[in-house]
Amino acid sequence: MSEANPIRRLPAALFIIASLLLAPPALAEQPAGASSAESRIESLQSLSDQPLDRRALDIQSWTTEEGAKVLFVEAHQLPMFDLRLTFAAGSSQDAGEPGLAMLTNAMLNEGIAGKNVTEIAQGFERLGAVFGNGSYRDMAVASLRSLSDADKRQQAVELFSQVVGAPTFPQESLERIRNQVLAGFEFQKQNPGKLASDALFESLYGDHPYAHPSEGTPESIPKIDVNDLNAFHDRAYTAKNAVIALVGDLTRDEAQAIAAQVSSALPEGPALPPLASPQAPKPGLEHIEFPSSQTHLLLAQLGIERGDPDYPALYLGNQILGGGGFGTRLMEEIREKRGLTYGVYSGFSPMAEAGPFMINLQTRAELADGTLALVKRLVSEYLEKGPTEAELEQAKREVAGSFPLTTASNADIVGQLGSIGFYDLPLTYLEDFTQAIQALSVEDVRRAMNEHLDADDFVIVTAGPTVEQKPLPPPTDQPVQAPSAVPEH
Repeated sequence: MSEANPIRRLPAALFIIASLLLAPPALAEQPAGASSAESRIESLQSLSDQPLDRRALDIQSWTTEEGAKVLFVEAHQLPMFDLRLTFAAGSSQDAGEPGLAMLTNAMLNEGIAGKNVTEIAQGFERLGAVFGNGSYRDMAVASLRSLSDADKRQQAVELFSQVVGAPTFPQESLERIRNQVLAGFEFQKQNPGKLASDALFESLYGDHPYAHPSEGTPESIPKIDVNDLNAFHDRAYTAKNAVIALVGDLTRDEAQAIAAQVSSALPEGPALPPLASPQAPKPGLEHIEFPSSQTHLLLAQLGIERGDPDYPALYLGNQILGGGGFGTRLMEEIREKRGLTYGVYSGFSPMAEAGPFMINLQTRAELADGTLALVKRLVSEYLEKGPTEAELEQAKREVAGSFPLTTASNADIVGQLGSIGFYDLPLTYLEDFTQAIQALSVEDVRRAMNEHLDADDFVIVTAGPTVEQKPLPPPTDQPVQAPSAVPEH
């Protein structure tokens, strides 16, 4: 592996933000005779060794009378607040109707008593508030950003509570959104990456609820009606199935009042039962024939649950393998030395149950077999030997530098609080994670990676044309010219 410049490996956005934060206060304060260029170079040289100041979070937590878990951070820097509800109401709860969770969440703001979708949107806009929603495999979310002024706040929270707690699911809106989803399925047929991803999850998870796509299927979506949406909302959008995260210009009393108002507006009912654990799949390769010049390569195996104590070691180990952008093992060997791909990435996605570890890239169709063999060999070598001490220290510096950005804004913090509450993590999780990262040794990382990964256990899906394969170009110590753009299919 060629030695990477530590400055080059920093993500561009982090590089700019960090340099602004760490630059000298004013050029006038520089020593006499020092040029501005020399000053800038000195500040950049010290950048990778100086972690950014991390925003200290005083997380307060309580439970509402109806059973919703609340996490709150008081922040008075701006006259606004962020509210995020996280429900165990993702596609893993579809219960045999793929797409039900997604449609229910998408329909929340389509109608309430006395207001249609346009009037709801105008209501939030008039108050200077923003409503958001989304549905994923584990969870469904609904969010509100509003001014903290008492009059605006109370009206925004009241409208939000009605939207999330008592949607009417108008038939005409369901037909419109359903048609949009079905049109999206037609578009996806021309996307080999999406086809490969869906096939990969199906092979990886088999009969487990994580197997089907969150947006449903062309067969399931037309069968879902308003009665299905109402029934799903009644059982999945209850207070006991929810986490309420609040961040912003609020006192504890004001936050408690908001949480109580939102919680009381939700349906009554128990929390949904936890998911079963997925069974380890049989390794193998599936090919999807697709007419293109590129072949998509996706490799995966079961990873870990969100609260697994090995997550810091796996996160750090993956940053070196393929999760940290330029300078990783996979990027150096596959892109920089051989020019086989525009980008190659790997990552753990911890979920309520074992989420996937995935590697994905695309390469020229005639080099697909050789590139796949190279990826597997690189993973095997990494598991056998682990990272070097230099790689480990560099990765620790990069994590220390980038992690403060995960709490840089109120929106970032409310997302973190939602995850902490949803996955039942300790309130000190963010601080614990950063400390755990810095305490890791090479052997800690190697052990964790070997305990949770096996180079021979990959479920593999490829999507591209069947063409005669060619040998890979030999590696070179001089990086090849990078592709000028993301390759076309």
